[in-house]
Amino acid sequence: MPAYFIVDQLEVTDPDTMKKYAAGVQATLDKYGAKALVRGGAFEVIEGGYTPKRIVLLQFADKAAFKRWYNSPEYAELKRLRLSSSKSNAVMVEGV
Repeated sequence: MPAYFIVDQLEVTDPDTMKKYAAGVQATLDKYGAKALVRGGAFEVIEGGYTPKRIVLLQFADKAAFKRWYNSPEYAELKRLRLSSSKSNAVMVEGV
């Protein structure tokens, strides 16, 4: 069953550090077989009061593949860069 990593990037607090993250993350996604389905883009709130800032949606083969990537040595430093240079909410959800 596919797994999805959904991130709502609320604020970038250090643009230079975030650029380093952005420059390196795709190689790790490729290595772990992930596919970016959404990276920003226009959105429209249809129901409720939730107003995201910038949505990123990544697809993985399954939950185990997501965890291999998220906890991988290749992603560790990039994750540190992302967490130190931005504020976001993120969830992993299994899909169909």
